[in-house]
Amino acid sequence: MSRSVDYFFSVVSPWAFIGHAAFIAVARRHGLTLRYHPVQLGGLFAETGGLPLPKRHPARQRYRLIELQRWREARGLEFHLHPAHWPFDGALADRLVLATAQAGHDVDALVSRLMAGVWQRQENIADPAQLAVILAELGLPAALLEAASSESVGALYDANRARAVEADVFGSPAYVLDGEVFWGQDRIDLLDAALSRNRAPFTPAA
Repeated sequence: MSRSVDYFFSVVSPWAFIGHAAFIAVARRHGLTLRYHPVQLGGLFAETGGLPLPKRHPARQRYRLIELQRWREARGLEFHLHPAHWPFDGALADRLVLATAQAGHDVDALVSRLMAGVWQRQENIADPAQLAVILAELGLPAALLEAASSESVGALYDANRARAVEADVFGSPAYVLDGEVFWGQDRIDLLDAALSRNRAPFTPAA
């Protein structure tokens, strides 16, 4: 029987981008079913006590840049520390992922391409025209962009934030296996180990 993981992230998150390929590799190796939950990070931070980057202490902001360089080297990735169009409102791109999933298309291909668009290609994926180009490149219907702007997909996007808070998720990326939260792409090895051992989930009450 296939196990499942709830994947909370935003395409604007550098950490989600850095860990995405490694996470997908683990998921495929274990035959996982993935449930993609794009989430608006500003709202999630506000509800769970996090701070947006500009409001963090300068020491934390400087350390973030060091960590990005460390993980860029560790993962063997090439990407920009300061992409041309970042930060930006990633809501439409996140919602496009939801609309694509609803329509039954390959979500991973889109997520990978959107993240690469931000961090490697320096594209403005807040621009609907750029999103339309990406859809065409992947052979996905242009109508998905209209669906992404619909009230129904907007409601799903809002519901993901509530779902994240309920699951004790407070940042991106977070991988939730049987109720156990693995926060951050640097926890992928621990997720892999939990799957390999098939252990019961750890809980705060243990």
